[in-house]
Amino acid sequence: MPDNSQSQPVAFNCEGGLVKNRSTFLMQPGEALVLENFEPDVEGGYRRINGHRKLINQLIPQTNSSGEKVLMIAKFADKYIAARGEKIWTSASAELRTVIEANTSMTGSGTIGVDSVAGFSSSGTLEMAITETEVERFTYTGINASSDPPTFTGVTRQVDSTNARQHLSGIQVSENWTQRDTGRTNAGKYRFERFNFNGTDKLILVDEVNAPVVIDSSINLVDVTTTSVVGSKFVASFANRMFYAGKSTTPEELVFSVGFDEDNFAADVGDPAGSIRVDDTITGIKVFRDSLFIFCENRIFKLTGNTSSDFAIQAVTRSIGCINGDTIQEFGGDLVFLGPDGLRTVAATARIGDTELGTISRNVQSIFDENIKNSSLFESVVIADKTQYRIFFSKTGQSSAQTRGIICVLKESGFEFSEIRGVKPASTDTFVETGNTFVLHGDFEGYVHRQEIGNTFDGIAILGKYRSSDMSFGDTGVRKHMQRVILNYKPESAIDADLLVRYDNESVDSSRPAAYPLDTADVAALFGVSSFSTEESLVQFIFGGPSQPLVRQAVEGSGFSVVLRVNDGGETAPYSLKGFQLEYQLGARR
Repeated sequence: MPDNSQSQPVAFNCEGGLVKNRSTFLMQPGEALVLENFEPDVEGGYRRINGHRKLINQLIPQTNSSGEKVLMIAKFADKYIAARGEKIWTSASAELRTVIEANTSMTGSGTIGVDSVAGFSSSGTLEMAITETEVERFTYTGINASSDPPTFTGVTRQVDSTNARQHLSGIQVSENWTQRDTGRTNAGKYRFERFNFNGTDKLILVDEVNAPVVIDSSINLVDVTTTSVVGSKFVASFANRMFYAGKSTTPEELVFSVGFDEDNFAADVGDPAGSIRVDDTITGIKVFRDSLFIFCENRIFKLTGNTSSDFAIQAVTRSIGCINGDTIQEFGGDLVFLGPDGLRTVAATARIGDTELGTISRNVQSIFDENIKNSSLFESVVIADKTQYRIFFSKTGQSSAQTRGIICVLKESGFEFSEIRGVKPASTDTFVETGNTFVLHGDFEGYVHRQEIGNTFDGIAILGKYRSSDMSFGDTGVRKHMQRVILNYKPESAIDADLLVRYDNESVDSSRPAAYPLDTADVAALFGVSSFSTEESLVQFIFGGPSQPLVRQAVEGSGFSVVLRVNDGGETAPYSLKGFQLEYQLGARR
């Protein structure tokens, strides 16, 4: 007889992501049954996500009601352009580079150093957040863009009877919103396109009701008043001309301008403007490689060609459509969109001009089935430096805390998924600037936020949850007496989390040991990124310490299957769960 008294070690990496469509008998140990506010890490493991904070501390002024959501946010010409109610606004934001102490006097000659003063007015009012609901206001009379760091000059603090407080380096500094356009009656969700036809960068906006508006780099606004495009819902630049679609009166029509002029619809020129009709309601348009893809409710088409004389349209599929155009993103070399059965891709094949369709969200299909109804407000973003796509299931009458979404990460082995909860965007924008990825969203209360920054959702704890599969180690009939769990993780700062061990598919009749706290041990000192610690620091950065330490935790209990849970405390910096080793002794067979 074998000696079953010896410890049995089983180790596994955290990989495979959230899996909701497979029996626990078939799941791999590293896959997760719950993975909430953790993201599959491109460097391996599951990483607790970053939070978001206000990018502009000032509320966008309302037109008629405080219930007006942010209809658009976009970065353009060093300004942040937003729409709310019937108006379009601009503001600017920077990060503080010099600490301001609470007792620092500023009475007209103070200075404030920031990372950039680009986009700010030559004089005005600034705000810095003290808490999520309190700010300190400053006025300034000049800027010095050439100083190191760039500075606001002639500063006065405690404006409007606000309180003086200490402000730490890295917080947001923003100016008041400036009105740029008004009278956009009954405006809906804005879509936009950045383009350059004549050597001047421009941004074109459509809002489903009013005339499209073009904004140049000097923030001059000009309406496109041609009747055939007023009320357009979608806009895209393709073949050096502007395409408009989605009018409520002609939902199947695509209208395009003459070449290199978004506001010229002449039909009597060499390369005239025109229109194209498809046989379904258009739900979105997106340029991909050398084609303009036209997504409809039940069909997908693509337009190829360079001039009005050689434009050709062909069906990609006549059986699958896109139910929300705001979910269409270029991601991982393909187009991703929300179909009636979850996330799908439009992928180019090796054959010239050919495309193929695929479904990618089977692992989390049940989450889409629960949320896909009433999808008109869904939003999406792509985080390029993480090869990550996020879709947010925003819905009317649902709080941010209740709002769910899906994170999709493209890894070498395929797509991995997790769930995000607590973020409810009304509009989004993503862009890359000097190598940094910026992810923005406007909320339903009138504020603009930057994602992927901070450790909370604008002051609300990020409740991360991980649950492993039910691990029987190949035999559900033999009891396992657990001895130890060894966790390999990668901390970025102090950790506040608990490890829970449960047995027999979390049966209430099985052992339920108390939570084991996961506290940050001494970790490796980081050089070149300003990571230091003092004796009072919650986390100690030690020269020669492990950058991916092991936590060896003795545990109690036994069962025929084992479950690991990690519940995050919600307000510490992110960290990655890399893998686990479980040590146990075999018991009796039932």
